[in-house]
Amino acid sequence: MARVSDRIRKESTFVDQLLNEVGRVVVGQRHMIERLLIGLLGDGHVLLEGVPGLAKTLTVSSLARAIGTKFQRIQFTPDLLPADLLGTLVYNQKEGSFSIKKGPVFANVILADEINRSPAKVQSALLESMQERQVTIGETTFPLGEPFLVLATQNPIEQEGTYPLPEAQVDRFMLKIRVEYPTRDEELEIMRRMARTGEKEEVGEVVGPEDILSARAVLNELYMDERVEKYMVDIVMASRRPAEYRLSDIAPLIEFGASPRATIHLNLAARAHAFLERRAYVTPEDVRMLAPDVMRHRIAVSYEAEAEEVTSDDLVRQILETVEVP
Repeated sequence: MARVSDRIRKESTFVDQLLNEVGRVVVGQRHMIERLLIGLLGDGHVLLEGVPGLAKTLTVSSLARAIGTKFQRIQFTPDLLPADLLGTLVYNQKEGSFSIKKGPVFANVILADEINRSPAKVQSALLESMQERQVTIGETTFPLGEPFLVLATQNPIEQEGTYPLPEAQVDRFMLKIRVEYPTRDEELEIMRRMARTGEKEEVGEVVGPEDILSARAVLNELYMDERVEKYMVDIVMASRRPAEYRLSDIAPLIEFGASPRATIHLNLAARAHAFLERRAYVTPEDVRMLAPDVMRHRIAVSYEAEAEEVTSDDLVRQILETVEVP
C-alpha cells in the first residue's frame, strides 16, 4: 500500500495543474471537469447532456488542449454521413486505383458535438471505434492511437430536431453527465470574463499523453476489497432483479436493467476517483459517488415510470438507498 501511495503521489502531480489550467477558461463546472478526468483515466468515453450554452464544448476542447493530444471537433448535423466521420475510399481516375482518406475520428480526443443531431446511421458509425478502438474503411482496418477518447455532447431529447441515441451506443459510454446551470456567483464571473471583445484566454499544454497512460497503469494497482466488489455487483443486479433486493416497488418501473458494462465501468470509475483523491484503495463512497453517472443511461424506464414522471436517476437513488453498504 505504501508503494502504491508513493506511485499515486508521483503520477497524480499533473491533476491540479490540469484542473487549474482548464479553470482559467471554464468557470465552475467542477463536477463536469472531474468526471471528464475520470473518463480519461479510466479509458472510458463520456456523454455530456445539458441545454445549450453551459460550456460543454468549451470544457472538452480546453481539456484536450491542456493534455497536448491530437484533437478533433466533429459537429453532428442531420446531413452528416458516416464517411464524413470515418473516412472513405477515393478513386484516382488517372492511376485507376483507390486510396484511403482518413476521417476526423483518427485523433486522440474526439469531441462529438451535439451527437444527437444526426440520424442513427451516423451515430452508429462510431460504434466500432468506441468499442474496438479501430476503424474499417473498405477492406482495411486501422487501429486508433492511445489514448483514444470520445467526449460527446447532446442536448436533451425534448429539444427540437434531435434523435435518441441507439441503446447499443449509449451503453458504450462509461459516464453520462448531466450538466447543470451555474450558480449566481459563477454566472457573475462568467459575465465578467466573457463579456469582452477581442480578448480570449488560451489554454496551455500542461501534461502529455504519456503521463495519462502512465497514470492509467497505476489504477490497476489500487486495492479493492472483495466486499466493495460485491457491493458494485449488487447495485447493478438490483437494477435487473429488484425484488431480490427489497425493491419490488420499483420493478414495474424498469424496462430493463444495467448491462455488465455497468459493473466494469463502475469499477474503473471508482478506481479513477480514488486516484484523484490520492488514495491507494477504493471505498464504498467512491462507488456511491460514481454510480449515478455510470448507471443513469443504462437503466431503461417503463411506460409506467414515464407516466409517473420517474426518471432513471430516481431509480438509481432508490437502489443506492436500499442496497446494503459494506
